[in-house]
Amino acid sequence: MSLLPAVAESAGPSPGRPNILLILGDDIGYSDLGCYGGEILTPTLDRLAAEGLRFTQFYNSSRCCPSRASLLTGLYPTQAGIGHFVGRDTGKPGYVGRLADRSVTLAEVAKSAGYSTYAVGKWHVNNPPPTQQGFDEFYGFVHGYAVDSWNPKMMVRLPEGRPTRTYKPGEYYATHAITDYALDFLNEARSQKKPWFMYMAYQAGHFPVQAPPEVTRTYLDTYRKGWDVLRAVRLERMKRLGLIADSVSLPPRSPIDLVQVARRLGSMTADGHNPPWDSLNADRREDLAHRMAVYAAMVQTMDTNIGRVVDSLREHGELDNTLILFISDNGACAEWEPFGFDLNPADYANNPPGHGINGGTPGKPNILHTGESLKTMGGPGSLFSYGSAWANLSNTPLWLYKHYAHEGGIHTPMIAHWPAGIHDRGAIRSHLGHLMDVMATLVDLTGATYPTTHQGHDILPMEGRSLRLAFENEPEQPRLLIFEHERNAALRQGPWKIVAQHIVGREGLRPGVSWELYNIADDPTEQHNLAEERPEMVKRMSDLFVEQARRTLILPKP
Repeated sequence: MSLLPAVAESAGPSPGRPNILLILGDDIGYSDLGCYGGEILTPTLDRLAAEGLRFTQFYNSSRCCPSRASLLTGLYPTQAGIGHFVGRDTGKPGYVGRLADRSVTLAEVAKSAGYSTYAVGKWHVNNPPPTQQGFDEFYGFVHGYAVDSWNPKMMVRLPEGRPTRTYKPGEYYATHAITDYALDFLNEARSQKKPWFMYMAYQAGHFPVQAPPEVTRTYLDTYRKGWDVLRAVRLERMKRLGLIADSVSLPPRSPIDLVQVARRLGSMTADGHNPPWDSLNADRREDLAHRMAVYAAMVQTMDTNIGRVVDSLREHGELDNTLILFISDNGACAEWEPFGFDLNPADYANNPPGHGINGGTPGKPNILHTGESLKTMGGPGSLFSYGSAWANLSNTPLWLYKHYAHEGGIHTPMIAHWPAGIHDRGAIRSHLGHLMDVMATLVDLTGATYPTTHQGHDILPMEGRSLRLAFENEPEQPRLLIFEHERNAALRQGPWKIVAQHIVGREGLRPGVSWELYNIADDPTEQHNLAEERPEMVKRMSDLFVEQARRTLILPKP
């Protein structure tokens, strides 16, 4: 079966070559979307899934900028130069704080095949900006991990001098604006009558969670039920959808992320895990229900805006021959304890254009919102996170969160929609995949040539593999994936996975820290550690991890 149709449906793409729309959600948990079992209303993504494919073993790189580095380059984050975070060059090749010269971006490769290239939203891989790394047009923020979604001053239009939209007072909201510019860029692409690649990287639902209040209000009663009830409901829905085996049980509540922050804010529990919902007083439950309701409304509003783009593609006869991919950059964000933190808008009021919110948050306060202040939560002037217990719900039923190499940190929903090329519609794929597969897929489907050199620099070979075989449901080939962030690490080989926290040292593994071993096919929630039963397997996979860590520049670490 060929994935490439004989004739493209619209005048835009060249015959047989699809447009590519890559949509990246931010901090979206594995089961947040409706089509993955969540109670959040996501009808656009649900329809794309019903007409396309859902993947159940697709992985990211555990945090915002390492995942973006991997996605944009088709390499592991350390190979791409951003093994930890953007910023200064540490002198170690995997940690230069920007995209390394040994990499090329999806846009640079697509341009070589005659594609127009566009990006909107969150960049977060440091300078050079998108328009100096292959993208023709950009609107969004280059620096920072988030924005105040009600403040247009954090955004920038590139190249400089391009026309910009104006918004009436009170009209601007970042998710709407990102989509407005995406639609503008699509209109430009149609005038050029060339195939196009668009990278649509929303800020939703990264903290500070913010959303239109009329949407937030629709979720309050749902989240007043609490995370314990909703985790159980999600798991049962996932089973009915065929996303997880009937034999899977709901794990205990996940551990609190940073216990020192929990102690400071008064949310620490006796067992160190997220608290039972019913153990909290009424004021705290109401504050927390509002926090999660805002997050859900932020995700729903993202879905609504994706719908605007899908409708435009449909109206212009482009939907059939456009490959749409939706992925999240990491698991749900637990930063840092069950109550969540609040930010001061004044700290970011004078950010220059293109510079979003940056800086550490473990020292930030928690504000218990009561009375009238509840009504303003998520609106202008309100900046907060939703906390580790709601993140535990977002990742149902997976273990741990963003930052970690356990499944809750690295496991992403992935939807692929392409009517002209995917014919097994509504199916679920269990093929092992990773963000870096997008580069190999782009090369495969566009006819682009992946370079061996670029601007005088040798380019590393792609690490990913094309998703074509998964689209066609061909048998999966053996594969190994390695993960590391903030010294948390894992290696996945077939169904087997070793994983540990804080195990990676500067030159190798830290003494005294042990690997856990799981058969992910049987135990996707990582509750049955088989390391003591299979020490020889742990040793073999541990040696393989160190070998691959050196090859992929995880080692040496700063």
